[in-house]
Amino acid sequence: MVSDGYLVGRQREMALLSRALDDARTGAGGSATLLRGGAGIGKTALLEWAQTRAREAGFAVLRAVGAEAEAELAFGALHQVLWPLLKCSEALPPRQREALECALGLRDGLPPNGFTVGASALTLLAEAARRQPLLLVVDDLHWVDSSSATVFAFLHRRTADLPLVIVSATRPDGAASEGWPTHPVDVGALAPKDAGALLRQRHPELAASTVGRVIQEAAGNPLALVELPRQLHEDHLKGIVPLPERLPLGRRLEGLFTGRLRSLSAPAARTLLLTALGGGPAAGDAGAWWYGAVGAVGPVGTTQSAGAAGASAPAGTAGLVGSARTGGGTATAESAETVGTAATAGPTGTIAAALTEPPETAAEAVLDEIEASGLARLDASGRLVFRHPLVRSAVISTARGPERREAHRILAAALAADDPRRLVHEASSALVPDEGLAARLQEAGRRIARRGGDAEGALLLDRAAALSTDPASRARRLTWAAVMAARSGRLAYTARLVEELRRAPVPSDIAPLFAYAVVYVDQGHRMDFESSFTLLPEALDALSAPGAESFGGLAEQVFFKLLLAATYTDDARAWRALEAHLGNVSPMARLCHRAWSDPARTARGASEELRALAEGMSEEQEAGGAWLLLWTASAVDLADGDMWRRFTGHHAYATQGSIAKARCYQDFLRGRWDAADDCLREAEAAEELGYHCNALLFRQYYAHFAAGRGDEEGLREIERRIGPVAQRARLRFVTDHLTHLRALVALAHGRHEDAYCDLSSLTPPGVLPRGLPWFHLPFFDFVDAAVHTGRRQEAQAHIAAGRAARMAEISAHHAFLLAAATALAAADEEADARYRDAYAVPGAEQWVFELARLRLAHGSWLRRHRRGEAHDVLREALRAFRGLRAGPWEELCARELRAAGHQVGTATGGYALLTGQELRIAELAATGLTNKDIGTRLRLSPRTVAAHLYKIFPKLGITSRAALAQALRRD
Repeated sequence: MVSDGYLVGRQREMALLSRALDDARTGAGGSATLLRGGAGIGKTALLEWAQTRAREAGFAVLRAVGAEAEAELAFGALHQVLWPLLKCSEALPPRQREALECALGLRDGLPPNGFTVGASALTLLAEAARRQPLLLVVDDLHWVDSSSATVFAFLHRRTADLPLVIVSATRPDGAASEGWPTHPVDVGALAPKDAGALLRQRHPELAASTVGRVIQEAAGNPLALVELPRQLHEDHLKGIVPLPERLPLGRRLEGLFTGRLRSLSAPAARTLLLTALGGGPAAGDAGAWWYGAVGAVGPVGTTQSAGAAGASAPAGTAGLVGSARTGGGTATAESAETVGTAATAGPTGTIAAALTEPPETAAEAVLDEIEASGLARLDASGRLVFRHPLVRSAVISTARGPERREAHRILAAALAADDPRRLVHEASSALVPDEGLAARLQEAGRRIARRGGDAEGALLLDRAAALSTDPASRARRLTWAAVMAARSGRLAYTARLVEELRRAPVPSDIAPLFAYAVVYVDQGHRMDFESSFTLLPEALDALSAPGAESFGGLAEQVFFKLLLAATYTDDARAWRALEAHLGNVSPMARLCHRAWSDPARTARGASEELRALAEGMSEEQEAGGAWLLLWTASAVDLADGDMWRRFTGHHAYATQGSIAKARCYQDFLRGRWDAADDCLREAEAAEELGYHCNALLFRQYYAHFAAGRGDEEGLREIERRIGPVAQRARLRFVTDHLTHLRALVALAHGRHEDAYCDLSSLTPPGVLPRGLPWFHLPFFDFVDAAVHTGRRQEAQAHIAAGRAARMAEISAHHAFLLAAATALAAADEEADARYRDAYAVPGAEQWVFELARLRLAHGSWLRRHRRGEAHDVLREALRAFRGLRAGPWEELCARELRAAGHQVGTATGGYALLTGQELRIAELAATGLTNKDIGTRLRLSPRTVAAHLYKIFPKLGITSRAALAQALRRD
């Protein structure tokens, strides 16, 4: 696929990666790219091209490769990336250095939380980037351990201010990219013209008839184009005889390599199997297991174990692997000596035992045979790497069960007793139940989970359950595996474990754990909340009993799940159980209950109390209470960037999905409407992962943007898709929101009577119902509809109810909406003052859409009373609506301006080309604010603001900040 540094048919991807490297090198900022494509499509070739380009440009290159054999080892891939930089760790603050070393297993103890590990890694990378720009490459992300994947996702979000480029590659069904913050770049099949060029480049001897058939069968897959002709007879290549009816493609790409595998000698085949199962840091796999097979296998110790070579000191293997190739020198002598040792003392069936004397000659012969097969090669550093990840898969899939178990035994024997990989290999080599091994796996799983590796811990507990000798122990371990899988966000895996648990009785001592796992699956996957009302109250009773096992703070998580079910469905059983257990949970859990149960009467002071509690929480409390903290913040519209950044590194998709939902909703409230399509992308990602409830909620949040823009058809389409599902699941939270959004669309189109009917069905005049915990959102809309339909008495009753509830004391958003509604319903003699009071509410400018509507109403009032400032107020509203792309509201504003005698054209020229974010930045810059000031207001880095301005100037046809104000007025 590569010719003279050029990848055939990958101009788009190369341009994207080149631009990213150039930007980082020139100081324009870092970036992160996720390449996504099927097996053999050329992702690894693109990564290798990027590495070559980066090294030529003076970058330091850090690399990690996911391996199935190491997917259960928490922070294994992160270790690969950071190992070359650990010498710089002295520059880290002591707390960060300790957290990182604990996560990487270099120090005893537990890392504080995933966020701290991510922050420590970022600081270490930043320190290294001070000397030269960095390229961080992660290949086979779909096989990277969950803990490392979470840290990589954290780093993806924070590249903008560093000379750091991150490029990762995954398959379309890769689980490790769950909640990934970067929209993937899909690497697709080659176009027929490019496929032909690649085929002619790699196989110029092919007959024309054969070329056409291979291109057709390969379907644009570069690996198939390169490998298929190698499977054909010479007469096929020359076109002498017709090609077979069907060529081995599609899911059977691995089959392209099986013929060559079967032709290998037993020593070569065993060497490849050990390499495939051993995993390691090199591309495809490491030469560490080659070193282990040739130089360090067996119970007799050596100066450097294979485990150390494979994980802790990659450089240690290169010389010895290379020595088998070159011969001579000290390394060769040491290699020959250790081969002899392994042959006599190591396990039977090892590669060393199969080699003939002299050992160095046999080793070289095996290497020659492997390289001649084209299946693997020694890279420049002396590592044995596979031709393609599919070769590794083919090696494993073609090996028989006894061969794989024997290979795992060899690999286990080569590792130190305390190396967690040794335990994994021992478990893989086990054929019958083994309680001792099961107990060791259980302890290792819990230890990894305490380090933040819940996903990896679940896999080990699952293995422990399979090796258990009695049903009760098996059920206990399987239940813990399900809970760990749930905490890590592995919903499909949790569902499988729960189904397995349901086939046999669950011991009563772990009933709360089982209840949590069942409800996690029922709520998120099946959208069935009935088990929440039957199982969770009993679980809370059991957990609060005197002397009861706490299961690591499970009561808080059970309480949260029950509160979520109560909020979504308004089921009385859930509310009763929650109230009965308020004395048994933390202050944060009690505050969350207050914020959602009946906020008009219970949530006063919630915002200030939330801030105080959050500031006073230890990192351990913060990690355990992440969901409660986020859900409380969502109730009072405080779930902004400062809040969710605290939890970026927590629990993979479980918390990341909650953060994404909060972000989508806050994007709507705060006028970041260019992000509307993110809701649909998140919905698709959630659907693929089996989080059907999250997918429904993401689509509901998208409906907010459609309704705000007055897009009736868009809202109807979403309603048709999610409305019936929400009704079946009794999700009042969703159905009530849809009713409110129908009213919002009606207001945009001037159908105030329709809006009033919908809104009064949710919140009657003067009533702030308990069953509508987000009562403040339709509050302003209700008063708007009431005033426009001549129902001023009803509007005043609603405002009086808000004042009686001391609504302004709940949150800044509540305060603004009450003040805005008061202005709408005010008598003429005090209306102007009330509008200005609303503008003066602290933080009023952050509620972009509602503030624009308030200005529209104020400007209309000013026009009717022939006040000169009407023009300026209406122009401000018009700019906001244009930035939001809220067409019907923009037209209402334009009508008022025309009625005031002002000409209003449609948004044309540069103004129309600005995104909402660009418009906000342009308007702030036009007032004289610096990039730093703008960044502080919009929570962006100064570098990001500068990048936006760089795009804004040509769109507006200007060359300096001084011309911004006039350009905006002109448009």
